[in-house]
Amino acid sequence: MHFHSNLKFLRKRKGLTQEELSDALKIKRPTLNNYENKVSQPTLSIQLAVSDYFGISVDVLLKVDLNTFTEFQFEELEKGSDIYTKGTNLRILTSTVGSDNEENIELVTAKVKAGYMSGYADPEYVSSLPVYRLPFLRNDRKYRTFQISGDSMLPIPDGAWVTGEFIQDWTSIKTGEACIVLTREDGLVFKIVENQLIETGHFVLSSLNQLYHPFEVKGQDIFEVWKFVHYTTDHLPEGNVSIEQLMMSVQKLIKDVEEIKKSLK
Repeated sequence: MHFHSNLKFLRKRKGLTQEELSDALKIKRPTLNNYENKVSQPTLSIQLAVSDYFGISVDVLLKVDLNTFTEFQFEELEKGSDIYTKGTNLRILTSTVGSDNEENIELVTAKVKAGYMSGYADPEYVSSLPVYRLPFLRNDRKYRTFQISGDSMLPIPDGAWVTGEFIQDWTSIKTGEACIVLTREDGLVFKIVENQLIETGHFVLSSLNQLYHPFEVKGQDIFEVWKFVHYTTDHLPEGNVSIEQLMMSVQKLIKDVEEIKKSLK
C-alpha cells in the first residue's frame, strides 16, 4: 500500500507543511506525521478526506506509487484523462461465486438500481442481489445483468434485461459500442459510447433514440463500465421498421465502415 508515501509526496508537491495539511484535514499534526511515516494506519474517513482534498481517487492513493510519475503523467492523472482511467489494477470489482467457485451473473432490477449507486462496491449489497447463469457466455469473463427503463435506447424496449461484460481497461472501449455505465451524476445509464478518454478525458454518451441529446461524462465521474453483450425481453418487436430505425442502422453501418478503413490504414 502506497498511501503513506503518496500522502507525503502530495503534501510536498503542493508546498504544504504538516501543520497546514493537518489543519485542512482536521486532524492533529502528530497524527499526520504518523500516517506519513507508516507508524499508524489511516481510517477510511481519512483516506476519503485526503482523496477529496487532492482530487485523486482512493484506489490510486492506495495502489499506485505517485513518486514514480513524471510531471506529465501526474497532470494527466489530475485531469482524469490518462492511462489510469483504464481501471486496470485500480478497481476491485465486488462479485459473487457459486458453490462450484464459478462466477455468478448478478441481476440488478429496476427497483434496486438506485441502491446500486451506493452499494456497487459493498460485498453485502452485491451478495443480496439475485443471481443466475447463462451457459453460452465465457467462463473467463465477468458479467452482470441490468434492467433498463425508459425509451432512450429504443428499439430495445423499456424493462428489457441488458447483460454486460465488466471492463477494466476503459480505453479499450471502441467508439460506437453500447455500454452500461455507472456515473456519479446519473447513476446507471445504458448508452452508445464515443470514447474520448485519451483525447479529452471524457465519454460522450448517446441514445439510440435520437430524441435524446448526447452528453459528456468525465473519466473521474465514472465508477464502472459494462460492455453490452446481449439483451432479453418479453416484448415482441414491431413488424414494420420505422424510418428512424433504418436511419440508425445506416449510421451504424457508416461508423463500422469508417472503423474498418482506419484499421486497414
